[in-house]
Amino acid sequence: MTEDRLRHPDGAEYPARRVAGRGPGWYRGDVHLHTTLSAGGELTPGQLAAAAREIGLDFVATTEHNTTAGHGAWSRDAGDDLLVILGQEVTTHTGHWLALGLEPGHQIEWRYGVRDDAIDRQLARVRRGGGICVAAHPYAPYESGTLAYPYRCFDAVEVWNGQWRSDLPWNADNEAALAEWGRNLGHDIHRGRWWPTVGNSDAHLAGQLGTPHTVVFAEELGVDAVLAGLRTGRSWIAGSAAVDLAFTAASGDRVVGVGERLDSGGEPIEVRLRVYGVPSGVVSLHTERGTVLRERLPADGAGTVRWRTAVREGGFVRAEVRHPDRRMAALTNPVILA
Repeated sequence: MTEDRLRHPDGAEYPARRVAGRGPGWYRGDVHLHTTLSAGGELTPGQLAAAAREIGLDFVATTEHNTTAGHGAWSRDAGDDLLVILGQEVTTHTGHWLALGLEPGHQIEWRYGVRDDAIDRQLARVRRGGGICVAAHPYAPYESGTLAYPYRCFDAVEVWNGQWRSDLPWNADNEAALAEWGRNLGHDIHRGRWWPTVGNSDAHLAGQLGTPHTVVFAEELGVDAVLAGLRTGRSWIAGSAAVDLAFTAASGDRVVGVGERLDSGGEPIEVRLRVYGVPSGVVSLHTERGTVLRERLPADGAGTVRWRTAVREGGFVRAEVRHPDRRMAALTNPVILA
């Protein structure tokens, strides 16, 4: 690591905030997971760190329910191949959210609901420290799990949550969260402020980590850089490490990727999506007008689709890749067409 381990006044050590020699690139990570410090959690930090390395994750976030007591325990498990972001899952009475990028031991209050007008103060505390706030599993079907706060309160929205409360890695709860996010995207982009999406496993048990996870472009493998990528939507969601994609839009000699803005000057735009690892999957492209393209991938799971458009036909384009049974395999944040 490029920095020494951080020490809190209580004497505990905490993971460093960046990894040496890891410059600009796409990094895979899961920023919603639980150890034995959370209700229902059965894994230790060491077991989760080992699982992260085994499946090829570059970063994780520790997000225990309403406690930061486990921050120090991750020090021995972080390393030159695994960045650990300190955080907390804040389980209010009327919905849960993730506080990511906390200072060591910095705990966020959770004992309130939507009628208490208290959440804004807690969100501001996280942001003042350089962190971000993510709406968690907005349609989780259990008491306090369904989000009563609007998406606009947060910096990003977890539209894909893992198998903790389901036998399936993609279920109706996620479908509802994605539909709400997608329905508002055109309006939000037109108004100049949109909310990126992320996906996380919410792992409590063995075998859940990384299903799904978020692939983010960051200037380096560091806490600030990863959070910046999530905040600006330079990211897409993968159902597993076997899935990979590249999503771009080009006009003339200018090419941009997911989360970026393309100024075409009124010239034609070519959207290109290359996918790997989804055998016989179905690719679809979506704009403010709805689904504008749907194509099937070859049996080997690798293929490229192209679509030509103009800015007058829509202010953004985003992609989904589904397995033949319609379970999600990957989805992207939008490319903005200006």
